[in-house]
Amino acid sequence: MTETRHLPVAPTRSQRLAHGLAIEPHRHDDHQIVYAAHGVLAITTDSGSWVAPANRAIWVPAGTVHAHQAHGDIELHLVGLPATENPAGLNRPTVLSVTALFRELILAYTRSTGDDGPARERLLGVLLDQLRAAPHRPVHLPAPSDPRLVELCDMLRADPADSRTLAALGRQVGASERTLSRLFKADLGMTFPQWRTQLRLYRALVLLAEDAPVTAVAHACGWSSASAFIDAFRRAFGRTPGVRAPVQ
Repeated sequence: MTETRHLPVAPTRSQRLAHGLAIEPHRHDDHQIVYAAHGVLAITTDSGSWVAPANRAIWVPAGTVHAHQAHGDIELHLVGLPATENPAGLNRPTVLSVTALFRELILAYTRSTGDDGPARERLLGVLLDQLRAAPHRPVHLPAPSDPRLVELCDMLRADPADSRTLAALGRQVGASERTLSRLFKADLGMTFPQWRTQLRLYRALVLLAEDAPVTAVAHACGWSSASAFIDAFRRAFGRTPGVRAPVQ
């Protein structure tokens, strides 16, 4: 990803992003917690994409060049933290679970930017405690570098419902199933079925944010039935596809 601008300080604020709006690649000298209280936010770096619905936040380490993409109308909350403040010890973008308390702390902190008194310092302290305790969630879609994987992954991005086996896809890109299996592990750090499931879940979040019906999303993303999709979605995100976090 080409860096187009440099923002030395990660802002702390809340703002609205309209559906489809993108924030161009940039970086901060500070860490940042990025949380969409409504809608679905995607963050992309050279190494892949991270996507977060309203019960997830994304940790962006200092110095990481990243772009934002809004799916659905987003209520965005940004928490900037000094590069020396990393209670969870995270050195790469990470999706975090957001409990009800963590959510309220993020909302309160980003809405009180005009108050730098002791009460806000205490609020930040509790927020950092929640950050330290927040479970990490695997909603990362890594980007391939090997040309054969790039071609294969592009085909699946174009049609996540493509159910062909790795061997069949390999015949189209000119590589054996064994070679591709090895490349998925070496280049992307996961198996082919894991990557395809992540892709389908990523696309499902985007379609749901655009108000597509659950059954239509299930079939568009390659699940054989709405119930199978709902089960997979619940395991990944801790809620069913039709449940949204309340809008503040």
